[in-house]
Amino acid sequence: MKAFVQTVLVGLLLLVVSHVQAQTVLDQYIQEAYQSNLVLKEKKTGLDKSLLAIKEARSLFLPTTWFEAQYTLAQGGRSIDIPIGDLLNPVYNTLNRLTNSNSFPNVSNVKEQFLPNNFYDVRIKTTMPILNPDIKINQQIKTQEVQLKENEILIYKRELAKEIKLAYYNILMTAKAITILESALSVVQQNLRLNQSLLANGKGLPAYVARAESEVSNVENQLLNAKNNEQNATAYFNFLLNRNLTEAIIKEEDGMKDLNLQTMLAGEDDVQKREELKSLGIATGISNSVLKMNQSFRKPRLNAFLDLASQGFDFKVDRRSFFYLGGVQLQIPIYTGKRNLYKAEQTGFDLQRIRFQTEQTKQQLQLALFTSRNNVKNAYNSYRASVNQEQAAAQYFKLIDRGYKEGVNSFIEFLDARNQHTNAQLQLSINHYKFLAGLAEYERQAATYSINQ
Repeated sequence: MKAFVQTVLVGLLLLVVSHVQAQTVLDQYIQEAYQSNLVLKEKKTGLDKSLLAIKEARSLFLPTTWFEAQYTLAQGGRSIDIPIGDLLNPVYNTLNRLTNSNSFPNVSNVKEQFLPNNFYDVRIKTTMPILNPDIKINQQIKTQEVQLKENEILIYKRELAKEIKLAYYNILMTAKAITILESALSVVQQNLRLNQSLLANGKGLPAYVARAESEVSNVENQLLNAKNNEQNATAYFNFLLNRNLTEAIIKEEDGMKDLNLQTMLAGEDDVQKREELKSLGIATGISNSVLKMNQSFRKPRLNAFLDLASQGFDFKVDRRSFFYLGGVQLQIPIYTGKRNLYKAEQTGFDLQRIRFQTEQTKQQLQLALFTSRNNVKNAYNSYRASVNQEQAAAQYFKLIDRGYKEGVNSFIEFLDARNQHTNAQLQLSINHYKFLAGLAEYERQAATYSINQ
């Protein structure tokens, strides 16, 4: 048994390790953002609130009990005269004469006010719905609202994954630009030293030295701008992950090698699985539930109630002061001025509006998916063209550089070849990451990224 448990644990460990290794650094950053992004946390808080709303809706089926106490002091107001003396005194007088005694004394008339004075009323009240269709429909609405919140989280997760990919590619692009410009700076600095040496030996021209110095200054400025752009890109990426803005980013090129374009764009342009359409479907269900609630106003409502109470004057508590009061209450609407009918008609118009909105959203999503697919193709074509251009520019610069050192080509030709090579390298990097950004956008529109991995 012990050996079996060890085997299982080792197998689980290998499975976890293989899964972590299978994930790229970018995927790991996306998963980190799912845990730390502030907007996502806010939406999850809204979901937690909706889950509590479901529990609240379920609790409406249960009895409601509360304690209630009341004490009153009163003086004046309406009262009632009770002529006890006028009614009994003649009889008492006759009895006294017959018995030759005063055994039956006279009594006074009584005056009682309606408002109770020095009176307490203490109750434990309980009510419970027996028949109320609104409670069940309300629970259905709260459940659908939870589904809507869950869908909103999925929508934002897809959008967040896309934004993180774009930000990450922007970081890689700026880092690549820095590498290219540092290499270019080394070339122009070497060229500056060459021209200064030629001028010192009487074989160069001051104009060439000045132009070489200008080229060095220009590349240094471009390099400084590229480093600032990298800092901005890093800050935005860390912002999405709710981290320190200057925290270092692991740059990984693995997993971004060129793949077959048809493989990357494989699949049908179907937007039915988009969470946006699912949300509109849930909204339709909520409106149907509201319509059902408005149409159920004619159905009777039956409630039960029970009071366990004690009441009396001068805070006296005895067996006679305790009592209970229970019963049922039936409500059957007869006339409401057609208010509920008007509400039902308004809900019907809401349903029509949602249907139109669903159709329009579907068309917009189809257009966005169609456009993003073509944009990926265009970006891929541009990338392939820039690969050839960079190779040609590199070969051209190599020849011109050698010819310039041998005195065959002019300084202007050298500068032109160097600029062409640097620009071709930068354009290749830009088109490379534009292609990857286009893929990220297409992945978002096609909803193919696994947000639950």
